[in-house]
Amino acid sequence: MEKIKQIAIYGKSGHGKVLADIAKLLGYSEIIWVDDDANKDAFTFLVYLEFYHTVPIALGVGDNTVRKEIMSKLSSHRLNIATLIHPRAVISPSVEIGAGTVVMANVVVNADSSIGKGSILNSACVVEHDNVIGNFVHISPNAALGGNVCIDSLSHIGIGTSVIQGKYIGENSIIGAGSVVVDNIPANVTAVGAPARVIKQ
Repeated sequence: MEKIKQIAIYGKSGHGKVLADIAKLLGYSEIIWVDDDANKDAFTFLVYLEFYHTVPIALGVGDNTVRKEIMSKLSSHRLNIATLIHPRAVISPSVEIGAGTVVMANVVVNADSSIGKGSILNSACVVEHDNVIGNFVHISPNAALGGNVCIDSLSHIGIGTSVIQGKYIGENSIIGAGSVVVDNIPANVTAVGAPARVIKQ
């Protein structure tokens, strides 16, 4: 009898549903949902799960900071954090991808780029060669990053944003949807527009 391939998804949000679809495409036949709102003893349940089975756990939470907190708790229990890559993503063999990151459909990541842990590369975004993407970053759908771009940890790049080659976006910054980044962006700010300008610190 063929063994059932299980995966747990922490967080039953819209992002979690997308992860479930990717997991099914990757051959996981049973999805185990875990959510703090629905299960106050969620971490105890996950420890139990890991004790009896080797079940990977995907991070189904879109918020960067919350995702970081959840991954920290799961890692402290030495649980197996899943990295999910959609079969229709195009990833160069020289790319490094950290644990807990999800790469969605039609994403392109080119040569010698590095993606940190717990990040989201959302549908159809493009990460060109020699990019450095930090931990718990969210690159939204249809965003495009030129070569040698660095996005520091916990930053969010909005839908349809373009970042020209060689630019740096500091930690915990937000780039609004449709922006065009032509200058470096400091940490802990919100920047919007074409060209992108800081509007909030």
